[in-house]
Amino acid sequence: MNGLNGRLAESKQHFASPLAELSSCAPDEALKKLDAKSYGLTEVEVAERRERCGPNEVSHEKPPTWYAQLFHAFLTPFNGVLFAVSVVSLFTDVILAAPEDRSFRTIIVLSAMVLLSTLLRFWQEFRSNQAAEELKAMVRSTTAVLRAGMERAEELPISELVPGDIVLLSAGDMIPADLRVLSAKDLFVSQAMLTGESIPVEKQGVPPAASATRPTAGVSRGALDAETACFMGSNVVSGSATAVVAVTGNGTYFGAMAKDIVGARPLTSFDKGISRVSWMLIRFILAMTPVVFLINGLTKGNWLQALLFAVSVAVGLTPEMLPMIVTANLAKGAVAMARRKTIVKRLNAIQNFGAMDILCTDKTGTLTQNRVILEKHLDIHGREDSQVLEFAWLNSFHQTGLKNLLDVAVLEYALAQDLVADTKHYKKIDEIPFDFVRRRMSVVVRNGGNQNLLICKGAVEELLPLCTSADDNGAQPGGVVPFADDKRREVRNLTRQLNEDGLRALAVAYKWLPPEDRTYTVADEKDLVLAGYVAFLDPPKESARQAIDALREYGVGVKIITGDNEIVTRKICKEVGLAIEHTMLGSDVEALSDAQLTEVAEHTTIFAKMSPLQKSRVIRALQANGHTVGYLGDGINDAAALKDADVGISVDTAVDIAKESADIILMEKSLMVLEEAVIEGRKTFANIIKYIKMTASSNFGNVFSVLVASVFLPFLPMLPIQLLTQNLLYDISQVSIPWDDVDKDYLKVPRKWDASGLARFMVFIGPISSIFDIVTFVVMWFVFGANVVAKQSLFQSGWFVVGLLTQTLIVHMIRTRHIPFIQSRAAWPVILLTASIMAIGIYLPYSPLGAHLGLVPLPMSYFPWLGGILLSYCVLTQLVKTFYIRRFHEWL
Repeated sequence: MNGLNGRLAESKQHFASPLAELSSCAPDEALKKLDAKSYGLTEVEVAERRERCGPNEVSHEKPPTWYAQLFHAFLTPFNGVLFAVSVVSLFTDVILAAPEDRSFRTIIVLSAMVLLSTLLRFWQEFRSNQAAEELKAMVRSTTAVLRAGMERAEELPISELVPGDIVLLSAGDMIPADLRVLSAKDLFVSQAMLTGESIPVEKQGVPPAASATRPTAGVSRGALDAETACFMGSNVVSGSATAVVAVTGNGTYFGAMAKDIVGARPLTSFDKGISRVSWMLIRFILAMTPVVFLINGLTKGNWLQALLFAVSVAVGLTPEMLPMIVTANLAKGAVAMARRKTIVKRLNAIQNFGAMDILCTDKTGTLTQNRVILEKHLDIHGREDSQVLEFAWLNSFHQTGLKNLLDVAVLEYALAQDLVADTKHYKKIDEIPFDFVRRRMSVVVRNGGNQNLLICKGAVEELLPLCTSADDNGAQPGGVVPFADDKRREVRNLTRQLNEDGLRALAVAYKWLPPEDRTYTVADEKDLVLAGYVAFLDPPKESARQAIDALREYGVGVKIITGDNEIVTRKICKEVGLAIEHTMLGSDVEALSDAQLTEVAEHTTIFAKMSPLQKSRVIRALQANGHTVGYLGDGINDAAALKDADVGISVDTAVDIAKESADIILMEKSLMVLEEAVIEGRKTFANIIKYIKMTASSNFGNVFSVLVASVFLPFLPMLPIQLLTQNLLYDISQVSIPWDDVDKDYLKVPRKWDASGLARFMVFIGPISSIFDIVTFVVMWFVFGANVVAKQSLFQSGWFVVGLLTQTLIVHMIRTRHIPFIQSRAAWPVILLTASIMAIGIYLPYSPLGAHLGLVPLPMSYFPWLGGILLSYCVLTQLVKTFYIRRFHEWL
């Protein structure tokens, strides 16, 4: 982040935007400069400005063109190896060869391999990008826009904004463009995306007066410091505002810096793992190719032929299908998850989903029905009180900030009770918006008797210290009595009882004030009169118990991180069958060091009364213990935790900043949907690992076989063109792996990327094929008499078939820890494709193409030997596999 901040600061002086000038003038003057009106633009003006300025989008965020994707698909290290070998073949087979010996066969096969891997990877990436764009379009961010002719603001897609549009902002909104604030109420904006500064900054409608000590905004101060300007890419933490769009799209500060800000994301462990494996195999190729070249040159005396064979071995060792297999698996996983109501914003998040072993989530909407009902409105003694309901309605109705489910429940209940008509004589004067530190909000209204009334509604723990009196329903004239200790104890006992009954209680307090038209602040929230409480019920979901059991079965532990009350949360957890090991409050978390929290978090099930920063600390503490942590959240207070989690999960109804921060978007807020997505993530990961281990072990075994044959045979064990053809057919047999099934027992455990066991796997499994290659050498040499140069074609044909069939069978042997074909069968696409390749391999020596490749028909007596070799190969591989699993407790 520091490097980015440096680049941003460095480029401020080069950034030209009308916002700098607009931020230093009065709101009316800013509207005039933008040719805008406070009631919004007309449709004709909007159309003209969109034609002139284009959509409100940053251009580089669009998917790459098809030809750019095709070029990118070609640029892989493995294609680089094949291209280098093609150049060598061009010189050895064409340029330096005698006219009668010139041949393009090797170049044609190499080109076919490059073309196959490139086109398959391009097609998969092209389809996955198209699917991703279609899925992202389902999760559009919107903003409240006021235009001429509208009675009130409407939610429109951010991309439709034009300069001069009037937008309304509230807590949780993403800033949709570069804006000039016209009016604001306690507006605090997080600009961490642009500046790296985690502390929100206050914005206002009127620029500060210029003075000798405080220069005018936009003149000598940096653009991001302007109090009257909000920038695309930041988000509203609290408060509300009306603003006019100054700049859109690429003209915004974010658009100008977008290449630096949202360029390549940091590599995940998955990216790094794939890269490590790729370069390990390339180093293996670079080390073994010279060895094969020297051995064949020294033993055969034909250095040109030895060079051709060595480069062919290099091609045989090249897993050129790896990029395609990875892309195809991720793309298929994303499409499959979309069918399960899960949208993948970043493909590599699928692997983290499969690796997730702890899911942190709020209880609302996941464990509960997300259908909050107002159950009770009580005075301080627990009796039904219509005045408390009236105060709660006035507070919820008149706030313009973030209306949550509790406010909606109050409004719906009041409407059903015909209370609305009785409270219409109140006029709103001001409000003090909700924030996640105070955990309360206040409105100021004026009644018909020309008095101002401040009504505060919020969490009991935060509101009681502000009350000095209580409304005792006529215990004395006026009904207001001092809020003595005995009454405080009574209040706490009553609210605790409500919590134990599964009800969430909010306190309601008020204060009469002089009829002033002024700006009210947090400082006015003091010396309040406690009126009573409103209590809500959020019933647990019927499916929650089943979902938690299912996640537990798949090795995913669930922890609750909520801003809600501990007692209510404990009751809900018990009702849905979530075992509670330990509970912590936000105040407890605050008192611990990072090291202490890391230790305690491991054994804690419920984190209650948590602030946004405390949520992030818990996530990081769990990660420090080696866990892959998922976080499910939908509010502005979840944004930081969503970014810190290994996989951030949000829902399509979440606030904009939560959806922007998440890797995965659920179209349905349900733990059952998560369980299905976890399984799909593990399937995707398993099929990628299958290919990597198949290729690595097969390549390792081939090197042994080639080295043995090169030392003892008077001729090449296989011609370069034959080796290349065998490798091409083997590559084709791998194409169906992304569509393979995965054993159910494999899916039960979270899977992390770990390349450390790959070398051990290669050493154990790779040499098995070499054993049967050597058996084939012996059979061809002694049984079929292919022991002289004149009969080398027969020898090469025999090994060609055995080598191809054992390499293809390894797909079935390695794909499962069980006995293949009997206890675990591959998916039909895998069976059909591998069977087809094996049939082609057997047929080739008898075909006209086989003659061009230097293959000759094999005698019928060869096939019983072939059957015995293949059967023995499968049996020995299964035995070694069983030993390996028992010894190292792992397979894929």
